[in-house]
Amino acid sequence: MKLLIHTATGKTALIAFLIHLAISGWCFTGSVAAGGQNFLRTMEPSNWASNPTNNPAPLAATGGTIGNSATVRKRSVYADYPGRLPLSTMTMMRVQESALYAAQSAVPAAASASALVSDSLMKRVSLGLLLPHTTFRVREYSKAVQTAMNSLRKQDLSFINTYRFQVSDIHTDMLKVNPSPTAILDMVCETFLKRNVSAILFLSNTELYGRNTAAAQYFLQLTNYLRIPVVAWNADNSGLEKRSAGNNLVIQLAPSAFHQANAMLSLLKRYSWKQFSIVTSTVAGYREFIQAVAEAAYKFESQNSYKFKILGTVLVNNNASNLGSLLGTEARILLLYSTREEARSILKTAGQMGLAGDKYVWIVTQSVIGSTTESPPEFPVGMLGVHFETTDNQLTKSISTALKVFVNGVEAFHRESNSSSLLSPKVSCEDSASTSSRWAQGEQLFKYLQNVRIDVDPGRPPLEFDADGTRSSVELTIVNLQPSNSGGSGRELLWRQIGHWHSWKKDGLDIQDIVWPGHSHVPPEDGPDKFHLKVAFLEEPPFISIVPPDPVSGRCPVSHGVPCHVGNHVPLNGESDLGHSARNVTQCCSGFCVDLLEKFSDDLGFTYELIRVDDPKFGTHVNGRWNGLMGALANRRVDMVMTSLTVNAEREHVADFTIPFMETGIAILVAKRTGIISPTAFLEPFDTASWLLVGVVAIQVAALAIFLFEWLSPSGYNMQLSAPTNQRFSLFRTYWLVWAILFQASVNIDCPRGFTSRFISNVWATFAVVFLAIYTANLAAFMITREEFYDLSGVEDPRLISPKSHEPPFRFGTVFNTHTEATILKHYKEMHYHMRNYNLNEIRAGIEAVKRGELDAFLYDGAVLDYLVSQDEECRLLTVGSWYAMTGYGVAFPRGSKYVAPFNEKLLEYIENGDVDRLRRFWLTGVCKPYKEERQFSEPLSTEQFLSAFLLLLSGIGLAFLLLALEHVYFHSIRPHLTSPTTGACCSLISINMGKSLTFRDAVFETQDRLRSHRCRDAICRLHLRRLNLQLDCVRSRVRQLEKQLGECNQLIGTTVNDELRSVEVENNLIECQATTRQALEAIPEMETVL
Repeated sequence: MKLLIHTATGKTALIAFLIHLAISGWCFTGSVAAGGQNFLRTMEPSNWASNPTNNPAPLAATGGTIGNSATVRKRSVYADYPGRLPLSTMTMMRVQESALYAAQSAVPAAASASALVSDSLMKRVSLGLLLPHTTFRVREYSKAVQTAMNSLRKQDLSFINTYRFQVSDIHTDMLKVNPSPTAILDMVCETFLKRNVSAILFLSNTELYGRNTAAAQYFLQLTNYLRIPVVAWNADNSGLEKRSAGNNLVIQLAPSAFHQANAMLSLLKRYSWKQFSIVTSTVAGYREFIQAVAEAAYKFESQNSYKFKILGTVLVNNNASNLGSLLGTEARILLLYSTREEARSILKTAGQMGLAGDKYVWIVTQSVIGSTTESPPEFPVGMLGVHFETTDNQLTKSISTALKVFVNGVEAFHRESNSSSLLSPKVSCEDSASTSSRWAQGEQLFKYLQNVRIDVDPGRPPLEFDADGTRSSVELTIVNLQPSNSGGSGRELLWRQIGHWHSWKKDGLDIQDIVWPGHSHVPPEDGPDKFHLKVAFLEEPPFISIVPPDPVSGRCPVSHGVPCHVGNHVPLNGESDLGHSARNVTQCCSGFCVDLLEKFSDDLGFTYELIRVDDPKFGTHVNGRWNGLMGALANRRVDMVMTSLTVNAEREHVADFTIPFMETGIAILVAKRTGIISPTAFLEPFDTASWLLVGVVAIQVAALAIFLFEWLSPSGYNMQLSAPTNQRFSLFRTYWLVWAILFQASVNIDCPRGFTSRFISNVWATFAVVFLAIYTANLAAFMITREEFYDLSGVEDPRLISPKSHEPPFRFGTVFNTHTEATILKHYKEMHYHMRNYNLNEIRAGIEAVKRGELDAFLYDGAVLDYLVSQDEECRLLTVGSWYAMTGYGVAFPRGSKYVAPFNEKLLEYIENGDVDRLRRFWLTGVCKPYKEERQFSEPLSTEQFLSAFLLLLSGIGLAFLLLALEHVYFHSIRPHLTSPTTGACCSLISINMGKSLTFRDAVFETQDRLRSHRCRDAICRLHLRRLNLQLDCVRSRVRQLEKQLGECNQLIGTTVNDELRSVEVENNLIECQATTRQALEAIPEMETVL
């Protein structure tokens, strides 16, 4: 404390002490003009213990420099960096600065001596302040800091109760012009880190854009690595490298390059300039400026629907000779970014090349204007620029703003954090256990600094920052280079303020009178002077369509295109051609080519006149002369042709074409014809494997399973070979049941008696429901009328190449005097010889001929045919096969035309950015829509379309005849061999009727049941019935007698087997019984015949 008071009160002793340090060999490489208070705090004995490097005793004894071996090691890294001052000169300068600053701060330090003792018990918030090197403005800097601190004390700040933050806690250093990296490193390590600063205020108004900007860039990179937030105000911030928002801890108060680019484009929009070029030198930040302009242009397009076009970017070389590349372009508005000295050379060369005349407007950035209103003599009158104040007064004002940002950020940080030690970085450039190389909480503090919201000036938006740390709301001044005298003829030019640009306003530009280049009062155009072209065309939808103008106004509505001149009157929309003579008629043209021509006109800056050629042909070489459009080009009667003109080798001999704007080729158009339903359509819902699985497997398995379970069931056959009484179920009836269930037939069926067999029947019924549902649902898709057409593979299809080899000959054609006819004639002479009988004069006639069936196919350009197919009202047309002789549509000019190159350049641009594709989707795509609304109902099917049902019926009748033949074979050849008294028992398992017919007894009883239920209607029938009943009674009596005898015979046979010792009488009786039995068996066929 004694040393502090003595130093504060002894100005002479302080100066003598500093001189003594200089004589002793001290080199203040780490603190440039650190200030009296910082120096006095360094001299406090209390700081010597905590930071031995502050103790002057050992350093004075050794005669070394401030720092230790680590500092020396860091310096050795940059030992080869040029620009360091001699030791004696630098020492004397720093002694003078420190003495002056100490003398100015002596009185305040003495007055606050007692306060420092009490505040030493509180934790401190330290802040670094880096200002431009100066000798005469130190007092102003100190006053600005003191004023800002006094203003901040009036706020209700809660962190003041926890931390100490006073003027003495702001550690100031000054950065010389073009400092070495070693000096910057020592300044950060010795001046700021050792004083534990939480942030650094970096303010600079130098605009040298050389090593000084590189030094500022190095300083920001160093603090960013240490994670120390920086609140900066740099006049040359456009030259500083921008990093991603998540990695850069810099708050920038000065307007950025993006703000200047936005202001420049606002000027362009104000005067309807849409295209410009960028001229830059290799000054620091030129890449960022180019990117900023591109981003600003995209922002204008997305938010304001105003599209800019950057014609090019010129990076000038040392002598600016490459500015000549601008001479052949349309650039009239030039944005310049360079230093002031580089701009002198650039504009001098531009003036020599004629690029600084009255037709060119140069708009420059702040780096060209600088802080003075005077301009070099090389600058042309009428230049415009965006400017913000970079004077010393503005820098002094920015100290207060930067302090407010820091204090408000620390206040928000303190309120939301609990630990009171978070604002103590403890970062060091040296390896130490108590310090670290990066501040962990630096990014957190930066976020609070970034989110501050401060009311700076009344009537303006509050101070806020974007994600990249730049200001959200910025005001820039628009300046104009005008003569110094009012007459406008003087040689001296001055930058005069003509308006302001406010980033927070939608139309933030406020402009007064401007002196334009050449002392004009009218702004120049953004492109060359307009020229006029005579454009020839032929109508061919959708490329060019002709409609009449509005009958009232006589003008073309916006939706109907532009006016065009038709040499001979063309009847439109069904109007009569009577009474019209050959004269010039104005119609309205629209379509793909018209829209493309309009875009060319807007971008290239020309006017045009659309003229339809009198000879309505696209152009072929006939009898040594070109006709149609190509004839007009060959004779130079028109400047260009804009329509669906195909590019080929013959036409390129007499005309220059642009690159194709659309591809095309020879395509084939055919019409759809109504076909018939396939004869096998009812089988198509399932494939062959599915039908075999249902018919061969599923039906057989289901029938056999039902019958097997019925035969095994106790309530069914009970495993007997003969059918039980009243059993009416057999294998054939099982098949009848399965088929009836499968097809849901309403027929009389016999159900099984067994429970299991009935369950299996229900399972089969479920399968049948699912099967029929699937079959019915899919059948409708196949029972439809199929459309047929000629499926040609392409132009090389045999039906086209050799049309007469087919009977009848294939009929096809094209349009006379077109690229299609010329190509066919060149490659397929036989085909051309055949099709010339069917060629037509117009494409519409060919389309109608195909639809009426007069032509089987029509050949023409694929792009046109695809459009006509999509617009067909009946949806009967389609293109088939692959395209032949691929080529494209191009814009045609007379040979040697100077307009080919700019049109090619624009057309390439339209193709790349999708403009041509958007036009193609608008004009050439669509889906045919039938116009006959009354035909929404289904038409009745003709007989040939329902042929499959008749074929199925005929097939069934044929199968019935086959079954009838098999039935006759069975009754006449097979059944007599199967007839016996006992055969029917086993056959009844297969078929009950078959079993009854093969057994005599069952046949008799079945006949009796039939006769009993029969009723006659006349006397003859009743007589025959009575006689049959008598015969039946006799047969029944005879059957009973024979059965009785047969039973006795069987009894005797059984007795004979058990007793082999019977008498001869018994044996005779046995022989008689056998004879009787044989007689009965022989009588059975006779009785059967009677029945």
